Amino acid sequence: MFDISPAAATTARLMSDETTIPPVPGQRVTVRIHDVAFGGDGVGKHGELVVFVPFTALGEDVEVEITEVKKNFARGKAVRIITPSPARATPKCVVFGECGGCQYQHLAYETQLELKHKQVADLFERIGKFPREVVQAVTPCPQPYHYRNRIMIRSQWNKPEQKLNIGYLRWDCGLVADIKECPIAEPALNKEILGVRANPPPKGGIKVVLRIPPEDWDVPRDSFFQNNFFLLPKLVEAAREALVASGSKHLVDVYCGVGFFGISLGNVVESFVGVEVDKPAIKAAKNNALRHRRPNGEFVLGDAQELLPSLLERFPAQETTVILDPPRAGVPKSAIEQLRAIRPRQVIYVSCHPATLARDLNLLCAEGVFELRSVRPLDMFPQTQHVECVADVRLALPKPGGPGEDGPVTAGAA
Repeated sequence: MFDISPAAATTARLMSDETTIPPVPGQRVTVRIHDVAFGGDGVGKHGELVVFVPFTALGEDVEVEITEVKKNFARGKAVRIITPSPARATPKCVVFGECGGCQYQHLAYETQLELKHKQVADLFERIGKFPREVVQAVTPCPQPYHYRNRIMIRSQWNKPEQKLNIGYLRWDCGLVADIKECPIAEPALNKEILGVRANPPPKGGIKVVLRIPPEDWDVPRDSFFQNNFFLLPKLVEAAREALVASGSKHLVDVYCGVGFFGISLGNVVESFVGVEVDKPAIKAAKNNALRHRRPNGEFVLGDAQELLPSLLERFPAQETTVILDPPRAGVPKSAIEQLRAIRPRQVIYVSCHPATLARDLNLLCAEGVFELRSVRPLDMFPQTQHVECVADVRLALPKPGGPGEDGPVTAGAA
């Protein structure tokens, strides 16, 4: 990956932070990593210019080759670790640092959890304007390697070497890193990787999805399901604890997919309804409800944003929780405005992208309509930059001396 030199090597080069001359691509500079940003890049400085360096750790002195220079920041790649961090670990993947799938295999797992907590708290403070204390400690994964149950393998013709590369995209370009196994994938999937390599696609550019289906759940080939079975019980537990604490009697599962959350939480409410635009997923959700014996719910095919008002009209707002589990892009602003207008008792927001989560909750909680009670991060994606979060949002309680119980703010308050 790159050289890791002893601390004594710092005498071989002066720290170049002090220079005021902007670097140019190809130039080598020495920086000290003072932070690790969301996304995984170490953050250092060359003079006043911020330099982002992947695969580094807090407190390290690093020799960096500059690859890109912008007005306010630069990017570079580490060519030598002058002062290694005590938190450094030996990566289990032979192509770590080339493959774009993982960002943190070079760090001890405890350090990864600490980093993710800080990054989520930073985002909620900066983007969401929430106090850092609202973010709880990250729930660790009991199996930090060999946990992924779904991967996508790509193929690409390697013209210089006259061979077919089969693997994942590199982190630094659109080329494919050739792999024979993936340490974060479940062992059964690694066997399937060997099968793909033994019987490669007829040409490059082909994507092959390898998946281990969950037990007792009907999941169509292209429908979403969580990628980590080992931490899935804790994810359900986080959502269930929030739902039970609210006292809601009804649940509206938006972006319900194959019905996972509605069915998993259906036993703690009187009734629930799920909505999903994916027709095969809705069919599977109905089958899953029968399989898991959840007769108190139903699933509706359609656009969540269009159907949300009519679905919420089915239940008293003051007795209803809405659970959101949207794609990474988050919830459309118009849907957030609908929730602010209807004012259900609670919103549970599940997200794999804390930046969009903080943005959406800032809009939802604007003007004190809702209040964020807690954010529980869960490490569903060890060794990578990603983290799942469960946010518990409640309709705000009336302020002392504010409107009476019939006022618009307190209607349906928890």
